[in-house]
Amino acid sequence: MLQATAISAHYHPLEEDILGEGSFGIVAKCRNTETNKIEAVRVYKSEEGVLEVAMDEIAILKRLRRLNPDTCNIVQCNGFFFDKENICISFELLDLSLQDYLQEKNPRGLTTRELRPILHQLATALSHLHSSGIIHADLKPPNVMVVNRHEQPLKVKLIDFGVARLVSAVNQGDWMGTLHYSAPEMLLGEPFNESVDMWALGLLMVELATGCQLYPGKTEYDVLRFIFETQGQPCDDEFGTSRWRFKTPKNMVQDPGYEEDQKIFVSLVKSMLSLDASRRITAQEVLKHRFFAPNVIDQSVAPFQSASSWQHCVDLNDQSPAPCQSAGEVCIEIPHETNTENIGWFRRIIRRIMRAFHTYIY
Repeated sequence: MLQATAISAHYHPLEEDILGEGSFGIVAKCRNTETNKIEAVRVYKSEEGVLEVAMDEIAILKRLRRLNPDTCNIVQCNGFFFDKENICISFELLDLSLQDYLQEKNPRGLTTRELRPILHQLATALSHLHSSGIIHADLKPPNVMVVNRHEQPLKVKLIDFGVARLVSAVNQGDWMGTLHYSAPEMLLGEPFNESVDMWALGLLMVELATGCQLYPGKTEYDVLRFIFETQGQPCDDEFGTSRWRFKTPKNMVQDPGYEEDQKIFVSLVKSMLSLDASRRITAQEVLKHRFFAPNVIDQSVAPFQSASSWQHCVDLNDQSPAPCQSAGEVCIEIPHETNTENIGWFRRIIRRIMRAFHTYIY
């Protein structure tokens, strides 16, 4: 626990005010004695291997200095310094994480009207990152901060570049980030690029829309099984060296039971969750998507699914996945899908969420 004593000559931690704690260290609320402003200071642990992580993050943050933190929706870094054996990085103080905001606002999920500005701002942040040759590699609700929960439309910023990498410096087989938000190519040890951030963005948006994590597996195998259950079997040329193969249901439930803006949102999210990374939508393409067009009216004032409609999705699509097969199993071809069929895909996702929900509760 950080003691309420000076961190270097210019930062004084506020008593017992720890904002967060992780595997690399803590984030403390501190007063800058030179400016009298309250800032968030990340204090890295003085352990073997952590120094390299800290220096990597500082290198990434230096590359981002040219960006405007407000228009690019990336947290502002005020600088870094050493406190005895610890490396410290100072950031602007923000309100609360998107994860905490969801629980406070509506644990069952946000409306499309609330989702739209969040998605646009995160796509903006990723667009600037990717244009700078940087992969965030750990996009998830705790790593998105709300600037001020009382201001609407909500303004958010991307934080935590502890595992961020330059695209040019990524090696095949590298695994970083958080299991539940990792793209399949990362889990399988395949080559990957900035498209893994788009996969994570899709999962994040599903979580904000439904209030539930989509792939809450405990192992890489669990997560991959859930991915293939909801999205079908990838062909061999998509994951050349992977050996896991699964059978999935061929039929899709088709029900145009959502408002038009929700259908468009589902279609957009699906383009982020393409198993083929080369076909995954880019951050710049997201910003040009018709979901943000002026003529798309916010028709929905409720989250995508209430508890009762989640169960309805389970009843309509009551198909259990077949056991996994050998690497030689012929993959199932998924036909071209319309907007209506996108809803069937989303229903399968909701069914996966419900099954996980019952597993953890009962």
